[in-house]
Amino acid sequence: MEEAKLDDIASKMRKLDICMMSTQAQDGSIASRPMSNNGDVEYDGNSYFFSLEESDVVKELKENAAVNLTFQGAHHLYISISGKGNLITDKAALEEHWLDELEKWFEDGVNTPGIIMIHVKAENIKFWQKEEQGEIKL
Repeated sequence: MEEAKLDDIASKMRKLDICMMSTQAQDGSIASRPMSNNGDVEYDGNSYFFSLEESDVVKELKENAAVNLTFQGAHHLYISISGKGNLITDKAALEEHWLDELEKWFEDGVNTPGIIMIHVKAENIKFWQKEEQGEIKL
């Protein structure tokens, strides 16, 4: 697989919002769920997602920080990002990534009881698009 540049991946991801986030469940199986990166698509190797402390994904990340994000885009684009998930409760950090549209899930905004932000720092990124493919190790 060819070595790619982060800028190339970022341009491919520009309009991608929803991904499947996979973590290791407490029984050892792989658990996946759709997650939105909240329109934060100026990709620099970091992804941010909001959740609640009592959610399965947060419980799983507390046990094992390994995460895989899978994106699919137009023109047969597939992106797989492996990294580590970090849980953030700092209000200033939450506000930095907050969008008003999130209030449909978190009605008190960053003051919603139990709100938490998942920061996924990429370690390895692979993409495929038709005959083109590439990989980045960060």
